[in-house]
Amino acid sequence: MEDYIDMLIREMDLRKEKLDAYLIKSVFVGGGTPSVVPLHLMEKLFNKLYAAFHISPSCEISIESNPGTLDEEKLRSYIHFGINRLSIGLQAWQNRILKQLGRIHKREQFLQNYELARKAGFDNVNIDLMFGLPGQRFDDWEETLFEVVKLYPEHISAYGLNIEDNTLFGKWYHKGLLALPSEEEERRMYHFTIDYLVKSGYQHYEISNFSLKEKECLHNQNYWENGEYIGLGLAAHSHLQGVRFSNAEEFETYFMHIRQNNLPIAHRQENTLQDEISETMFLGLRLIQGVNRRKFSERFGFDPVQKYMDKIKKLEKQKLLEIDPYHIRLTRRGLDVSNQIFIEFLPD
Repeated sequence: MEDYIDMLIREMDLRKEKLDAYLIKSVFVGGGTPSVVPLHLMEKLFNKLYAAFHISPSCEISIESNPGTLDEEKLRSYIHFGINRLSIGLQAWQNRILKQLGRIHKREQFLQNYELARKAGFDNVNIDLMFGLPGQRFDDWEETLFEVVKLYPEHISAYGLNIEDNTLFGKWYHKGLLALPSEEEERRMYHFTIDYLVKSGYQHYEISNFSLKEKECLHNQNYWENGEYIGLGLAAHSHLQGVRFSNAEEFETYFMHIRQNNLPIAHRQENTLQDEISETMFLGLRLIQGVNRRKFSERFGFDPVQKYMDKIKKLEKQKLLEIDPYHIRLTRRGLDVSNQIFIEFLPD
């Protein structure tokens, strides 16, 4: 861990000059599980962050964590470092499902860590949840949402399980060893999530994300609005000045580049104007309010309805999209087939 933090710090130095003109509005310490990093290393990392970059006084600074990796000293130190948003990966309320997922924590540890976070002073907490899990019944998902809402976190992320190839779940799935809910049951879970959380006072502002008023995740909103961002560290992705690039995925390669004072970039793609237009469309459609037509016009010089008239009219006729003078957005029906809709806006 010490070596890796040292390399991250050196990567900040390599990025410092390029980002000198930028005011940083959000920082997201993601994982893996960054909350396993010892405090003296996290302090070292944050000292460098503030020294290397111009961090806005109102910057949203988030850290991901897993239950069982937090304690009172760590949480108080995070506040001291300037971290003001905590994301906790609960995933499911039932211990038997957590065990099936291979999670190291139980529900009791989550509750203890959540209480400690509130006691330490965190007033912006996200809880990550997943539905469509192996062995998960509809009443399990209902219970998960009921119990989490009782805690009244500022933000809830609720993701459907994606089975990726070349993962343990992927191998089990192809061998018929995963007892997954049916597609209809999974959709029922998703619709219940929307209805229950909205009824409970949360705004549904992105396909999988819900927040109390003014507690949306600013960092992720920037992604969905196709803004610029820099990723630091192993396999991190960036979008800057019309170029998308990503860092090396192997420690040895990442370390080698940085020790030679080179940026550890493994892949680089210069976006065309059409790429930027397309990405702004399909990323913006992830937001429940949809693509902002005025902002799109200011960015590209034309209304997206003009550009995509035929596609938009076709999808509107199918009741998958709706248009008003200000936005183009997915309908409730469109949310269920969002990936197919996004494909419509990919460059030819």
